[in-house]
Amino acid sequence: MIINVRVSNGTKVKRVRSIYIFIASVWLTYTDYGLYLHLMVYTYTEPKTNGVLQLICREKGFGRHFFSDRLGNRHPQRLLTIAWNTGGAQPVTIDGVTYAFPAQTVLPLMVNQSFGFANPDAVVAWQFDRDFYCIVDHDKEVSCVGFLFYGARNPLFLQLSPAEQRKFEALLMVFDDEFSTRDTIQGEMLRMLLKRLIIKLTRLAKEQYLNPDLSEADLNLVRRFNLLVENQYRSLHTVSAYADLLNKSPKTLANLFALYNQQSPLQIIHERIALEAKRLLLYTDKSTKEIAFELGFDEVSHFSRFFKKQTGQPPSTFKKLGIHGLAASAG
Repeated sequence: MIINVRVSNGTKVKRVRSIYIFIASVWLTYTDYGLYLHLMVYTYTEPKTNGVLQLICREKGFGRHFFSDRLGNRHPQRLLTIAWNTGGAQPVTIDGVTYAFPAQTVLPLMVNQSFGFANPDAVVAWQFDRDFYCIVDHDKEVSCVGFLFYGARNPLFLQLSPAEQRKFEALLMVFDDEFSTRDTIQGEMLRMLLKRLIIKLTRLAKEQYLNPDLSEADLNLVRRFNLLVENQYRSLHTVSAYADLLNKSPKTLANLFALYNQQSPLQIIHERIALEAKRLLLYTDKSTKEIAFELGFDEVSHFSRFFKKQTGQPPSTFKKLGIHGLAASAG
């Protein structure tokens, strides 16, 4: 594979060969005034597993339309995303809902979320798949499953203090260096840096989102519940079903979640089902009946009542209004 590397003065281009890395128009400049980010796209592919790690900076049009890509037979990669807004506050749209994305904030995004940024030129993003680093298999290393990823129903916007911002800038520089170093231990070095990034974000999320009275053991139980919901929401719709899998009583879970946040376990289950229903209605051509059966409802009428209770609209109305809204935002 031919690689173009643009050096820091932006004038010379060096051509090298590699079977592992693609680098497009990349250079970084670090000055006394902070990190100046130029257009940068790195992709590392693990030779043995084909696992992927990407680092993206200032990429125009950066975003993802997960279900649309699947319908177009593009087989989108299932990549977890960590997005850092290095510029001013901007809107970010996630699964058709627009949120404020504050300056110097980091946002974790799931593999099946569709998202777009108003100003992608200001976004630095890391993306990776489970073949490069599986956060479930290696949860003891990073402790993020069911919390940072596969946990929160609403987006986690992690604010960086000036001190944390400098740490992230330094870490980005090390990533840049390792992506440019091609040897037999490159993959392990990049994995180590990715783990450091995830651990730093998990610590920030605990500081900014968790009740300080929540013990590590209780948090682990919450995370296990969240991961079970993510894996089983299509077939298990009751708190007692998850309590049985965790060898706990429904009352124990209810008391624990009252300490963790304002949502009950049943609300978390229902919100996850409703979220998937919204995605399928917005981004696929599946009928209400198909969606109802896919999400574990025996009767379409039961699903329609459930969906209206969760969203205030019947599925047909939501789909019609949602499609118009997406078309307007695209235009």
